[in-house]
Amino acid sequence: MLQNTPTVVRNLIIINVLFFLGSMVMGPGVSTDLFAGTYPGSPFFQPWQVVTHMFMHGGLAHIAFNMFALFMFGSQLERLWGAKRFLNYYLISGLGGFVLHELVLGFQLNEVYGTFFPTVEQVVPPGLTPTRAAQYVEYTFGRVVGASGAIFGLLLAFGMLFPNTRLMLLFPPIPIKAKYFVIGYGAIELYMGMANSSGDNTAHFAHLGGMLFGYFLLKYWQKDRGTFY
Repeated sequence: MLQNTPTVVRNLIIINVLFFLGSMVMGPGVSTDLFAGTYPGSPFFQPWQVVTHMFMHGGLAHIAFNMFALFMFGSQLERLWGAKRFLNYYLISGLGGFVLHELVLGFQLNEVYGTFFPTVEQVVPPGLTPTRAAQYVEYTFGRVVGASGAIFGLLLAFGMLFPNTRLMLLFPPIPIKAKYFVIGYGAIELYMGMANSSGDNTAHFAHLGGMLFGYFLLKYWQKDRGTFY
């Protein structure tokens, strides 16, 4: 199947799979500390995480869904745009997802601690053991992993460029035009992000950030050249 897949999409899938296998060999704790996206004010933050978080995934279902979407939507877009433009769009959407996710977290931290960059001393309650204190810091600043920001950017682009293409939903198994699928999915993500339900560990604003930055990039290309292509 990958033999007939466009070059960038194929290489992105391979890199994601290698990261996934590597994280299993290293162990989730080590790989997460090194490569998962972390809030810039966290003591666990490293600059390369802004990129590497896009190649980390939380489990087999997570990576399988993202790679399937990358293959389905990304292949069409790379054939349309070419390798360079497609890769630029993919990475910018992924970075946009990280930016919006961390920006929302920053506002939440500011609301609680009165600053966007609270210190460890402000975050950790007194009396905790070093292990519990580290866990508390990690929980407060959070982690984000996955290609979902980039994938949602691809989904938006597909919906804008092929709006009347019919997609088959799994649940329920009915066809729907791509433009309505994108609008509906975006609305659900916005609602879930605003609801901020307890126990929901999905980075909804990372998904929305990928769509938002992807939209801005598409409009910039359209303004610059008069076309999304």
